[in-house]
Amino acid sequence: MPQTSSTLEPSSAQMLEMVASAMRQILRYTETLTEQAAYEPSPPGELAKLLDEPMPEPGGSLDEALALLFDHLIPKGVNTASPGSLSYVTGGGIFHAALAGLISASTNRYVGYWGGAPGMVELESRVIQWFCELIGLPPGSGGVLLTGGSMANLTALVAARRDRLDEQFLSGVLYASDQMHHSVKKSAFIAGFPPRQVRSIPTDASFKIRLDLLAECIERDRADGLHPFCIVANAGSTNTGAVDDLGGLAGLRDRHKLWLHVDAAYGGFFMLTERGRTALRGIERADSVTLDPHKSLFLPFGLGCLLVREPDALIRAHEVHSDYVSGVASQAEGTGCHNFADMSAEMSRELRGLKVWLPLKIVGASTFRRYLDEKLDLAEYAAHELRKIADIDVVAPPELSILAFRAQPPGLADEAQDALNERIMARVNRSRSVHLSPTLLHGRFTIRICVLPFRTHRAVIDACLAAVREAVSEELAAFGASA
Repeated sequence: MPQTSSTLEPSSAQMLEMVASAMRQILRYTETLTEQAAYEPSPPGELAKLLDEPMPEPGGSLDEALALLFDHLIPKGVNTASPGSLSYVTGGGIFHAALAGLISASTNRYVGYWGGAPGMVELESRVIQWFCELIGLPPGSGGVLLTGGSMANLTALVAARRDRLDEQFLSGVLYASDQMHHSVKKSAFIAGFPPRQVRSIPTDASFKIRLDLLAECIERDRADGLHPFCIVANAGSTNTGAVDDLGGLAGLRDRHKLWLHVDAAYGGFFMLTERGRTALRGIERADSVTLDPHKSLFLPFGLGCLLVREPDALIRAHEVHSDYVSGVASQAEGTGCHNFADMSAEMSRELRGLKVWLPLKIVGASTFRRYLDEKLDLAEYAAHELRKIADIDVVAPPELSILAFRAQPPGLADEAQDALNERIMARVNRSRSVHLSPTLLHGRFTIRICVLPFRTHRAVIDACLAAVREAVSEELAAFGASA
């Protein structure tokens, strides 16, 4: 039973013992994931009571702390490591990246400026170049790794504002579809734009932005003296996985001299697959692209990426130096690398690139491609099987690995159908083997399936489908009995 000593400098033997204790708990956790609930609720106040203590003065037992974590705290809520986590867009967090995180945190190198850790900045720059090449951006493109898609979208909008508008930017107008991720609106508000100048453009039956309505809105705003400056496209929306007409949007961008930002936080890494490249055709024409390695590259939370066609646009929007960093900041000159601190709001940042570089070095891109192809196959399979269930309508067939469906028995009003689908989803989630989430499509309650965790294979989808069939049968039977 390891007891941590009252020192911040444990011996080699103590470090090995600490890691071994943690690994025993991690192994027990991962080896039993199929037996754990995909969602475990927690009564209000329960966890707070477990943590209700003053700041510890003397040190305690590592094993006791680990037991509290793994037995009581970690299991509660949505189990994003579970193969049955089909509700939100989470990749599961592969162990290879956790190993990289241990190395990164232990060595604690500062990568804001090239001169602080040249080897690690070069490594992270190589990761970004891999991503640029994957997306098809031209030579000279670049970017920065961030905490996630929200920070990437914010950083992109700040760069677009600086590049396309003058200092009196309050007349600038941003365009996105009614399926935009909420972080787009939030980023626009944080970047200083009035809410009324974030245009939500209607989508078509496939939940893709209407190019005709977008063009009309741009013309109308320009005629009203406003300044259209940016279009945000979906390359795999969170609601349905829909991919906008990226080529058509690039044409509008060219015609109106706007900035085209593609939010590919969920869908971008499907570019590793042939089907993904087909679905995302035109993404290479973007001015900036958001990617989330912690989604469709299966890495742990805290790994987002912004790619830009012209890295100088990021630097113009974010570069500010002080006397005390001028020396280290200048060391990047002539290296071919940029100082990451000059490309976003972050100055203090961890070494994120190692969590991407190490897994790719160990298992190779072909392994990620195989897993992503499997997720595309499983989503198609789930949609095919759902269509066999009486009164089920697949409202949003999978373009990538997200689909949405609802029960629509004849003779039932919309509000009653919504209540029915809420009960169906609740029944499925009570099975504990899988966890689904809802959304509103065309104003109606709809059930989503997101096939993305790397541990999700055919048996999990079969279990999900069985739970759906049972829930639909029981709810429709109860409806018939009460009619």
